[in-house]
Amino acid sequence: MKIAALVARLLLGLLFTVFGLNMFLHFIPTPPEPPGAAGQFATLLGSTHYILAAGAVMVISGVLLLIGRFIPLALTLLGPVLVNILLFHLLMAPGSIGMGLFATLLWFILFVRHRTAFAGIFQATLPQ
Repeated sequence: MKIAALVARLLLGLLFTVFGLNMFLHFIPTPPEPPGAAGQFATLLGSTHYILAAGAVMVISGVLLLIGRFIPLALTLLGPVLVNILLFHLLMAPGSIGMGLFATLLWFILFVRHRTAFAGIFQATLPQ
């Protein structure tokens, strides 16, 4: 499990660092806009600069994973990003969900490895 977690951490860190930096530097060629709602949504994300905030979260999390520091924080930051990626593909562009599923699998491998850091959020408490 240690080696799988190390490989997952490095792959996930590299994936989010590269794609997060691409949102600022545009070094990966941009594919044509998808048709329909997916294209409208992508255009809206770009025109409102929401994509830059998401890119910043991706870069910060990716770098934290690559250097191996604050891994639970990086996983916490990437959780909502992955949910948005999966929802976008499930609801608007299901044919291209593969990379999102792969990133989610890597995230779950790391989550299981660092589950003790998240133990407190899964404890039911009574209101005082």
